[in-house]
Parts: sequence; structure tokens; C-alpha cells
Amino acid sequence: MYKVLIADPISNEGLELLKNNPKLEVIEKTSITPEELTAEIGEYHALVVRSRTKVTADQIAKANQMKLIVRGGVGTDNIDKKAAAEKGIKVMNTPKASSISVAELVLGMMLSGVRNLTDATQSMKSGKWEKKAFKGKELYGKTLGILGVGNIGKEIANRSIAFGMKVLAFDPYAKEAPAGIEMVDLNKVLQESDIISVNCPKTEETKNIINKGNINQLKKGVGIINCSRGGIIEESALIEALDQDHVSFIGLDVYEKEPPENTHPIAQKAHVTLTPHIGAQTVEGQNRVSAEVAEVINTFFNQM
Repeated sequence: MYKVLIADPISNEGLELLKNNPKLEVIEKTSITPEELTAEIGEYHALVVRSRTKVTADQIAKANQMKLIVRGGVGTDNIDKKAAAEKGIKVMNTPKASSISVAELVLGMMLSGVRNLTDATQSMKSGKWEKKAFKGKELYGKTLGILGVGNIGKEIANRSIAFGMKVLAFDPYAKEAPAGIEMVDLNKVLQESDIISVNCPKTEETKNIINKGNINQLKKGVGIINCSRGGIIEESALIEALDQDHVSFIGLDVYEKEPPENTHPIAQKAHVTLTPHIGAQTVEGQNRVSAEVAEVINTFFNQM
């Protein structure tokens, strides 16, 4: 029997699928500390993590029975993949399961930005009626620039096209242009987009892909949204551009440091929508993630 450690919570839909597999013993320790994981990891054949748990090279060195690590989510940046590969451990994720959830959050941030929903809400809550102060803009006819057209980028594009938007995208790894999307270089996305959505993993190539050196290339009045990973946009440059009215609104679900400091300057700014890394946090999305985690593990061990 193979022992599977659930180190971060997944929904019951996937848990039941795993527990019904006679080849597996499922152990739930969703509050396990890094020290405890280091001490216990050698007991398990598979490990399930979400965003909370980081799987380090030191831990993997002790994972002498481990065959599979599954990240319930889009990225695998919280797992030392090089160490896992050297140990012969397969690393997998669930790239499609939460795509719709994240895409809908991006659309929500787009609408919040162009219609001043965050600031108008705060104004109303303070007892004001500032009808003329919150004249917005339409998404219709605007150009959306997407950095990264994986599963999430495609879902965002499809919904944006339904709003009557033109979609430009930069992704050097895209094998073909998805329907309705014009593939262009990075400079064209920066220079011609009315709104830019970042939807790529954080790598050495994408770190600070929008930064102090190129942010002036952006179209004046552009809106910037990042619901992928913190550190892909240089936050200090983004705040400066907002202060200078070069950027008209910002939507962030991810940050260079998570959680950000209570005194983070962006929290005090107008024209900003902030959420605490909740892109995949929908009931439907979490159920799909859990079910896909179970499918990955069951398929892997049923073949052994």
C-alpha cells in the first residue's frame, strides 16, 4: 500500500476518490510544519501540496520512498523541481482546474478598474454621493494585452472578446495563436494595450518583466492586472507610474512578498483593487482542483 500525505487542504471530492483507492493509505496533516514535514517525509510515497507548503531540497533528500509530488494549482514554484528530478521523483500539477476561477477574477478586476468600483464603494460607505466623480470607461473597443496565453490566458481572452475587446498577446512558448488572439512581441503589448493582464509563471525570464526600465513604454492611462505570481511586475515602478497618472488603475491578487506588509504603500492608493491571492478560491475551482489531484495520483499508482 502506498502512503499519500495531504499536506494542504483539498476538498472532499478528491479526498473520497483517493480514499476509495485500495492501493492508497491517505494521511491528512494539513497544518504540518516545515520541521514536521522534514522529519516525516521519508514515510510517504506521494505528497499533495497547495500554496502553503514549500518542498525544499533538504526535505526531498530525506524522501527516500517518495515517487510523486502533486501541487494542487497552476504553478510548481513552491517545489524544488531540480532536487526532485535528481531523486527520481515526478512533480505534477493541475494546470486547468482553476483556470476559469482565475480568469473570472481578472475580468472582475478589469471591470472594477474601468468603473472605479473599489473607490466608489469606499465613497458610499463613508456616506458620500459622488456621482460625477466616478465617470468610468467601457471595456468595449479597448485592447487587452495578455502576457502568457496558457490555460488561464486563453480563458481571459475568450471572455474579453465577448466584451468586444481586441486581444494582443505575448508568449514566446505558444505553439500557435489561439483563436481571436493576435500574437505579437512584448513591446507591442506594452505600447498598444489599454489593459495588461499578467498570466505567466514566475521564472528568471519573467521576473520584473514590467519594470522601471520599460514601464514608460506603456500607453498612458493603461490598467495593469496581476493574478499570476508576485514579482513579475516591479511593484515600486508600478506604484510610481500610478502616482504619475501613467497607469490609471491596478488590480493585484499576488505580491512580491506574501502576505504583504501592513504598511505596503499600494494599500493606501486610489484606483487600486487588491485581493489576498484568491484567484483559484472558488467552490467550483477547488472541487475541480481536488478531483484532478486525485485523478493524477490514482492514475500514477494504478499503473504501478
